[in-house]
Amino acid sequence: MAAETNAGKRLKSLTGMDAWKALKVHAKAMSDVHLRTLFAEDAKRGERMTVEAEGIFLDYSKNRVTDETLKLLLDLAEESGLRRRIDAMFSGEKINITEKRAVLHTALRAPKGTTIMVDRKNVVPGVHEVLEKMAAFAERVRNGAWVGFTGKPIKNVVNIGIGGSDLGPVMAYEALKHYSKRDMVFRFVSNVDDTDFAEAVHDLDAEETLFIVSSKTFTTLETMTNAHTARAWMLEKLGGHESGIAKHFVAVSTNAAEVEKFGIDTANMFGFWDWVGGRYSMDSAIGLSTMLAIGPDNFRAMLAGFHAMDEHFRTAPFEKNLPVLMGLLSVWYTDFFDAQTVAVLPYEQYLKPFPAYLQQLTMESNGKHVTLRGKQVNYSTGPIYWGEPGTNGQHSFYQLIHQGTRLIPCDFIAFYHTLNKLGRHHDMLIANVFAQTEALAFGKTEEQVKAEGTPDWLVPHRVFEGNRPSNTILAEKLTPKVLGELVALYEHLVFVQGTIWQVNSFDQWGVELGKALAQKIIPELESAGDPELKHDSSTNHLIRLYREHKG
Repeated sequence: MAAETNAGKRLKSLTGMDAWKALKVHAKAMSDVHLRTLFAEDAKRGERMTVEAEGIFLDYSKNRVTDETLKLLLDLAEESGLRRRIDAMFSGEKINITEKRAVLHTALRAPKGTTIMVDRKNVVPGVHEVLEKMAAFAERVRNGAWVGFTGKPIKNVVNIGIGGSDLGPVMAYEALKHYSKRDMVFRFVSNVDDTDFAEAVHDLDAEETLFIVSSKTFTTLETMTNAHTARAWMLEKLGGHESGIAKHFVAVSTNAAEVEKFGIDTANMFGFWDWVGGRYSMDSAIGLSTMLAIGPDNFRAMLAGFHAMDEHFRTAPFEKNLPVLMGLLSVWYTDFFDAQTVAVLPYEQYLKPFPAYLQQLTMESNGKHVTLRGKQVNYSTGPIYWGEPGTNGQHSFYQLIHQGTRLIPCDFIAFYHTLNKLGRHHDMLIANVFAQTEALAFGKTEEQVKAEGTPDWLVPHRVFEGNRPSNTILAEKLTPKVLGELVALYEHLVFVQGTIWQVNSFDQWGVELGKALAQKIIPELESAGDPELKHDSSTNHLIRLYREHKG
């Protein structure tokens, strides 16, 4: 019953809330208010509308909001029971009501000595037991003590997973490559497309290669297909010696029977828990490849960053709370300005995969059409998150953001210091961050364009409307700790969104139907005789066409 209460059983419908109604009225008044005016009327706006916590600085002054807007958004958070919902998550209540599970990715980075109860058991000691097992294994691989079947040390690590078992490790490896062990090679296989595996192992020496198979159930179709392909590849390279599998494969799973059946020693199985969703699992045993790359100390520093942001989110007043402010601003644009996307623009090459990681985190979490009470929503949820690193994006899609017909709020992420100092590069990079946010906010008026001597016929093409909102996020430099803080910031931002929209951010039933249908179609594609097809006419025709060309 507690989970249902915190899920919003006692709450009004979102559109029936007083704060929502007030925001609808206020949004009409704000529709024609330009950022030029807001800055002209408040000389201190750019200094006042900022928050700094745990070394993360947020400038949200270039948003189409006033103090009244922020007050109403904060009222909406209060009326939505956000504080109660936060407390419920951190205390281990089963707020994932459709799967009857707690939501405790925060426990993965809780310090030793913390008590978090799930089903009358403190889960934190188990978390640290797994972390210590991971660290011991990582040290053995990194220092050459763990050797393959023929006695050679491991130089290559291939992580096999999909979804949260792949996107997090890929992002973390690329983001923290500066801190990685450079005499080791790390590859990631997720797609069931033959090419993904073939290219990942193309130039690897099997005798020096370790596979990490990440699957909670050890039954995930794509992951296990690739894992069995890896097993066959390894056996071929090792002359068919089955005993060699245990020296070249480890598992991140909870299914000991299937792991042992595969040929992996269960002593080299690293577990996790059903209160950790896949897209929230990069700091669990799913991050084993990350720990192998950057070492246990840097992994612990990343966990410390996660925890620091967790505590900020849990304790800071909402008006000074980074995830709360960013979450509420995204609701403001999604539901009151009909913005359908959010661009995340990291001005840091190491963060190239960060937007792709956020796509699963945000869209698998809040891409929902019913509330926690099973009622159809009558407002927008789950904007599309996307992006690329600057300055590459400036020569690609920024045209649409600046002069297109769609409103696209942007998050710019940058650092005061580069990890690779080369002349003037970093100053030029940061100059572009500040220039882009300024251009988006203020644009260029017709009068300004004419004053530059532009011919009248060309003037309309060179006018920038401006009034395009953005957040600017700054930190000292990209360290493991800062990466943890950034990921946790967006994790909790998603939680804020989901709370306001009254949806369950922690299930993903939408991925199940396609998976179930694929299991039915696979034997129809592979059968020796013509299968009896009972799909729609399009799907039936496509299956026949594929079989014909397949021969």
